[in-house]
Amino acid sequence: MIWRGASALAGAALGLAAPLAGGDWRERLGLSGPAVAPGGIWLHAASVGELTSVAVLARALAQEFPLVVTTNSLTGRDLARRLGYACALAPLDVPQAVARFLDRVRPRVMVTVENELWPNRSALATARGVAQVVVGARMSARSARRWARLPRLIGPMLGRIDALSAQDEASEARLLALGLRPEALAGRLNLKLLGPAQVGPGEDAPGRDRVVLAASTHEGEEALVLDAFAAARAAVPGLRLILAPRHPERGDGVAALIAARGLEYARRSRGGGPDAPLLLADTLGEMALWYRAAGICVTCGSFADHGGHTPWEPAAWRCAILHGPHVANQADAYAALAAAGGGEAVGAGGLPAALADLARDGTRQRRMGAAARALLLARAGDPAPLLARIRRLATARAQPDIMQGKEPR
Repeated sequence: MIWRGASALAGAALGLAAPLAGGDWRERLGLSGPAVAPGGIWLHAASVGELTSVAVLARALAQEFPLVVTTNSLTGRDLARRLGYACALAPLDVPQAVARFLDRVRPRVMVTVENELWPNRSALATARGVAQVVVGARMSARSARRWARLPRLIGPMLGRIDALSAQDEASEARLLALGLRPEALAGRLNLKLLGPAQVGPGEDAPGRDRVVLAASTHEGEEALVLDAFAAARAAVPGLRLILAPRHPERGDGVAALIAARGLEYARRSRGGGPDAPLLLADTLGEMALWYRAAGICVTCGSFADHGGHTPWEPAAWRCAILHGPHVANQADAYAALAAAGGGEAVGAGGLPAALADLARDGTRQRRMGAAARALLLARAGDPAPLLARIRRLATARAQPDIMQGKEPR
């Protein structure tokens, strides 16, 4: 009641200033926005990261329903528009702005990414018969303790949710304790892994087990990788290397390191391809080509202390994964890969032997790649049941009419 009253007063005050508002603020006040057909999906993602993480779901929903996206940030809105979606800045959580937005869009389902729960948005959506879905929900122990002090605020919001997919079991338990209905729980999804999990690697290319990819190398790592490759190739003739710097603008410096070692090489920026004995992949946007070509992937940022880069993209392509000791940013992922037999940690001194051993043993290499991909799929989860549930919620509801005066449950 306090929130509703205070936000209504704020909304009235903002309404008085509306004639002076610029375009962005008019969107925030619900006074302007994209024209979309009624009866569709309202997808809300806070900013670029959240919108990127939900890309698989957004594409699937947009194929079946009118889709309007809202974000809290200008960069998020710009990305949504580049992706071809009708998009506006999200309405402020004041009753007037939310009501104006709902009047314009008239969605059947509101899909919220992660933790963007707002009291007025929740109450007014229910009052207009709009189903509410949350995907990628997180609730830390600290946040749960804070929300527990406001049970009459969080409880009704969670109680109105029709379907919720959490990121982990602990979040599920905390959300249930705060008021989520058990029947609202949907299968868990790791949104950040859904994209890699959609990769279809296909059949291995001939000779793939003799190709090494050094992915996203940093300064200091190229020299280490080049020396390890040269030593491994002496033991395994025909071994090839694709060297992909994290920052392709460093290409000239990396090329100088290669030339200083007397290694024959080609540069992708000058037309070279993966059949070269050593390819300097100094371009952007082509990593999928290199993952497809290489049976062995050395994930870098892990020999120089950069915390390690994600292993899930090479896992998607069934690469056998080797990495250095510095993986603090991805510690859980690499530990799980090691336990599943999909990845292996090596020190700088052990890299030449590790490369040679894997290149000699194609069966082990393929087994590691299959294990890495299986782990990725298990951790990502299957979005199909959640999409089916959203579809049922949307089709079960008649095109929503504005139900003035209806009290939210």
